[in-house]
Amino acid sequence: MLQIENWKVYDLKESVIACRNAMRITPAQITDEEFNASMPRAIILANSPSGSGHQTFLSGIRVSFDIKYPNYISPELQRYHWIDIVSSSSKMHRLSSMDMDTCFNKYVTDESKEQMKRLVKKFNDTKSYEDFMVMLSNCPQGIELFMRVSTNYLQLRTLYRQRKTHKLKEDWGEVCEFIEKLPYANEFIIGNNSNN
Repeated sequence: MLQIENWKVYDLKESVIACRNAMRITPAQITDEEFNASMPRAIILANSPSGSGHQTFLSGIRVSFDIKYPNYISPELQRYHWIDIVSSSSKMHRLSSMDMDTCFNKYVTDESKEQMKRLVKKFNDTKSYEDFMVMLSNCPQGIELFMRVSTNYLQLRTLYRQRKTHKLKEDWGEVCEFIEKLPYANEFIIGNNSNN
């Protein structure tokens, strides 16, 4: 099932300090003192109504992570403009050499795995385009792939609200649990749900 690892948060301090730039006449110094002084304003701005323009400093708090996911998550994840895929595994390039006993999630049936073994063997024997397309087209959606992605707190705020109670609770639930563990997630991402 879906897993997130190797995550990092960038420019949190700098973005929180920048949230007060509209009211400054000179640039602020990036110090712990300035960060602490900016935090109350950042929390207010983060919890302002979506679309008001006050949350934009959250886009400067960048997050990168590795994600292992079932193929059926790809269309849902990629429909958002905010996920930048740094690099990903390739079903097209690697399917014929993957271990059909271990590359699927727990919901793929043994019958489907056996069928894929036959299709992979046939393609590996013939290397024909037709056999490649049959193999690729019949691959179960439960195949697990991986990628490195980059996003930001503003976009994770949207994702959290849209996916917190999603039908695919194991997968999107794992993403939401990851979001909840990020630094200042409650103040900046989860926040006041009434303002969405």
